[in-house]
Amino acid sequence: MEAETLVSLLESAVRRNFDLPAFSDFPGPTVTYGEVAARVARLHAAFRELNVKPGTKVGLLGRNSAGWATSYLAILSFGAVAVPILPDFRDEDVHHILNHSEAALLLTTGAFLEHLDPGKMPGVKAVLSTKDFAPLFVRREGMAAPLRKADEAARSLPAPRPEAISWARPDSEDLASIVYTSGTTGFSKGVMLPHRSLYRNVLFAQRHMPLEAGDALVSFLPLAHAFGCAFEFLFPVSVGCRIAFLDKTPSPQVILKAFGAEKPRLVLTVPLVLEKIYAKRVRPFLEKPAVRLLTKVPALRRRIDALLRKKLIDAFGGRVLEVVVGGAALNPVVEEFLLRIGFPVTVGYGMTECGPLLTYAGWREHKPQGVGRVVDGMELVVDSDDPSRTAGEVRVRGPHVMAGYYKSPEATREVLDENGWLKTGDLGLLDADGFLVLRGRSKTMFLGATGQNVYPEEIEARLNALPFVAESLVLERDHRLHALVYPDLEAADAAKVGHEAILKEMERNRQKLNGRLPPFCQVATIEIVPEEFQKTPTRKIKRFLYAGRAS
Repeated sequence: MEAETLVSLLESAVRRNFDLPAFSDFPGPTVTYGEVAARVARLHAAFRELNVKPGTKVGLLGRNSAGWATSYLAILSFGAVAVPILPDFRDEDVHHILNHSEAALLLTTGAFLEHLDPGKMPGVKAVLSTKDFAPLFVRREGMAAPLRKADEAARSLPAPRPEAISWARPDSEDLASIVYTSGTTGFSKGVMLPHRSLYRNVLFAQRHMPLEAGDALVSFLPLAHAFGCAFEFLFPVSVGCRIAFLDKTPSPQVILKAFGAEKPRLVLTVPLVLEKIYAKRVRPFLEKPAVRLLTKVPALRRRIDALLRKKLIDAFGGRVLEVVVGGAALNPVVEEFLLRIGFPVTVGYGMTECGPLLTYAGWREHKPQGVGRVVDGMELVVDSDDPSRTAGEVRVRGPHVMAGYYKSPEATREVLDENGWLKTGDLGLLDADGFLVLRGRSKTMFLGATGQNVYPEEIEARLNALPFVAESLVLERDHRLHALVYPDLEAADAAKVGHEAILKEMERNRQKLNGRLPPFCQVATIEIVPEEFQKTPTRKIKRFLYAGRAS
């Protein structure tokens, strides 16, 4: 009997749920799994015309949408390699990723293509639309007509029946996706995720997370990131769910509107969404003098807690079984409140390099400030003499772990040893029940407001290149980025620029910098510091000394 793979799992789900609703662009109409299969077949016809082979890299650029999801399924089920690109990356970053990954094809929309220069991505021989799969650009003259002919032929065929669907069978060690942690040269790492990594993530979710065929889910985390891709897309597809994709900026207002309409059974989110809902819908109520007085009476407090729990469940659509928080720690005050009222929330832990999940526990088992137990089939250790009391680096090994960084053997060796142990760069404790508690990151990455990775070194490199900046440090506080700058005093003296003028120059620098950065990397303020930053012997800034300085 043939071993199950990610593609065979998804193929079986499409067959089994052929007539069930699959994808919609909220608040638009829904297509069925059978219609998705027909669209995948159309893209496969285009791939054959473009000589796409198993292992060919295919770029995928766009916001969350039914077209994006269909395109990703088509790439994987053809045996090609998906290279998802964050829609907020700047044009030069997109060019770099396409070139570095050696992508031969790009799937995107006309709106995104307008900002790209085909001359700066010479390896891309064609660009197809994720909306209607028509060619938007072809490098070789005469290629467009055969592409259109192949698409017309695919569309004229009868809709495939479930038993007629036959997708590729990539090996579990074959590459499924290359996920770039950043866009800029010198900072970008292409995480190579084999089929086994994505498959084992999906399989774990099937066994432990509450979703069934026909359930609804709202997809608002970036699909170009491992968290959103695995748990708001691949997992729900594998069980036959209906996914509503949000292509707008996922503010809490937009998300709650979608929850009200779609009534999801499972919600995947980042801390900011829950924290904002708490701040706007719960805290003002709890701070009323009368409510404060009533909550001092145990019986009345229980009634108020029950009322608040129902209010929050209703805000999430009224049918939610669990809310899974990932990407960063949940504010302890918010977490304590949610656990007290019995709201079904849990916090997991993972990283792109593991596709992404590493630890998880259902909400009934969740412990305050914990991130669950290690997932099935994975090993996790804390590099400490006393892991239950002294924090150490978290290291993991098993089928979720990446194959390495694309074309970066040195960077791969830095984090992945010869025995398969991956250094996560995170510090944690392990309690007697095997629950992991994170105590901080040895890495410096921040999580953006809607789930994107923010790398301060990348922003600092750009800021340091601007006038009168000697060195800088980017910090995060209250979900905003702030920069500390030690000015180039020698350059200021030479230009006869005084303190007030330096302040104006820094504001100009901030505006110029933000014009070169995606929205989730925008710097809110620049503060001048009077002395050079303290550094290690290798001249790295001691970031921990300045953690409290972000204003």
